[in-house]
This record gives sequence, C-alpha cells and structure tokens, in this order.
Amino acid sequence: MNILNFDLNLLRVLDVLLRERNVSRAAEQLALSQPAVSNALNRLRETLDDPLLVRVGRQMQPTPRALALEAPLRQALQQIAWQLSDGRDFDPARAEQRFEIAVTDYVEQLLMPELLARLAEQAPGLAVRVRHLTPQLPAEALDSGELDVLIGRFFDVPNRFARRPWRSETLRIVAAREHPQLRSAPDLAQFLRLRHLWVSGGQTRGMVDQWLSEQGLSRQVVYTTPNYLQAAHLVVGSDLVTVLPTSLAEHFAQLLPLALYPLPFALGPFHLQVVSSALRARDPALQWLLEQIDQLRGTAA
Repeated sequence: MNILNFDLNLLRVLDVLLRERNVSRAAEQLALSQPAVSNALNRLRETLDDPLLVRVGRQMQPTPRALALEAPLRQALQQIAWQLSDGRDFDPARAEQRFEIAVTDYVEQLLMPELLARLAEQAPGLAVRVRHLTPQLPAEALDSGELDVLIGRFFDVPNRFARRPWRSETLRIVAAREHPQLRSAPDLAQFLRLRHLWVSGGQTRGMVDQWLSEQGLSRQVVYTTPNYLQAAHLVVGSDLVTVLPTSLAEHFAQLLPLALYPLPFALGPFHLQVVSSALRARDPALQWLLEQIDQLRGTAA
C-alpha cells in the first residue's frame, strides 16, 4: 500500500468505529452523517481488503484484522495529537475528558477522595475510571492509551515509560484486639506460628515473604486476597493476622476492634510510583492530572 495515496482521514473514522462499534454513534462522535461514515467504512474495507466490522445483532464486531489494527492505530493518532499540542488550549475548568487509572484498592483509598474533591473544584468536566492493578505491568494498555496512569510498587519498568516517586510507607501487623495468641508485639518465632492473611495487591510476592525467603523461613498463609480494604474486616473476630501499610492499618484501627504491632524484623519502607507513557510528556491534560497526583503524595511514617 502506498501511504501517499491513502486518505488518512479514514483512520480517524476507523478508530471511532472500533470504539463505538456502531455506525450511528460513530457518526455522532465524528459530527458526520451516517451515510458519510458508512461510505468511509466501505472505502476502508476496499483499501484494506477486509470486512473490518461485521454486523452481529445490533452491534458490529471487529474482524481479527481490525482487532490487530486497533491498538497501534489508536496509539499513532494519540501520539500525533499529543505532539501537536503545546498546552495553550488546555483549560482544566472547561476540559471534558475521562482518565483511566490502574491502582490497588489501598492506593484508591489513599488518593481518590482528595483527588476527586480537587477535580470537582478545579476541573468538573474531568472524570476518572479506576481499574484494578494486576501483578503484571499493563505495558500494552499504557502504550495504546487504554490506560493513562498506573500507581503502585513496580520493578523493571521499561524505559519508554515515565516514572515519578509518589509515596513511601512502612508496614504493621494487624490483628483482632482480642486475638487468642497475641497480647503484645510478637517475636519472629511467634510471628511464624500465626495464621496469616496475605494481601497480594498487584504483586506476585510481598516484602515480608521476600525477606523470610532470604532467611530460609516461611510463614503459614491460609488466605490470600487482592483487596487491602477487605483484609482488616476479615481479621476482626478471627485468629488471622495480616500485614498492611501503616496509614491503612491506623485508619482501620480507628474504626474496628484491631490491634497494631511492629514487625519482628526490619524491612524499611516501600515506595509507590506513578507511571505514565513518556510519549505523552506534551499531553497537557495528562500532565495536569499528574501534577495534581504529585501534590497529593503525602508520606507515611
């Protein structure tokens, strides 16, 4: 295919069609008539020699060729928009956009109440959709623009992503106030004998188990959950203990009959980072959002 003979306007139509999977809604998004969008789709089908979107019931389903094109096409269009923007036309008070942010429920609890209050005051047209952070870095979703920001504890982040420190935390043991085996801070031997609840929280292995493994030790993990916020409720009234970030542990100790204890070994703090695509350094909306997140970083003891 000779790109010089290709109508690049068709790519924007294809991008919106793949998002909406409906000609009428795509026409509305593009401010075009429905026949104009249908004509553009027919031209795309002819040029690319593929049906691209096939009607199934009331929706149009993309073909394998269209699915393969979707992410790189969206990324290319977004990169063009970001590079052309110099930020002068971005006004938070007037902007209308939705950001996709991947975090654990712990980070959501730390950040979102204050961030949403700030958005309501300064940028009421900006919306946030939170997605659950998985143990594997969602690099493809960041590359394609499907995700805008990640916040968590990361290792081996590719150089094509921008990273900035956000918050540092220590850890505390959390147990029921009337735990049958605990009346004071446990030593290492007692810690290992306890029944543990582990919060995976976007990790394949936590700091506690990493340290124990290095010492040739292990603990008895009888329950694993990805949810930090549920963990404190699960240990109440049980013989389970869990290890939570200090700020979260202190928050729940004010609401629930819980006792907090220091770990019987020195781990030091862990560090949360904010990760975004380095290619979007000139995306004014994203950079404004990152500045707001940065200002709400805080530091836990």
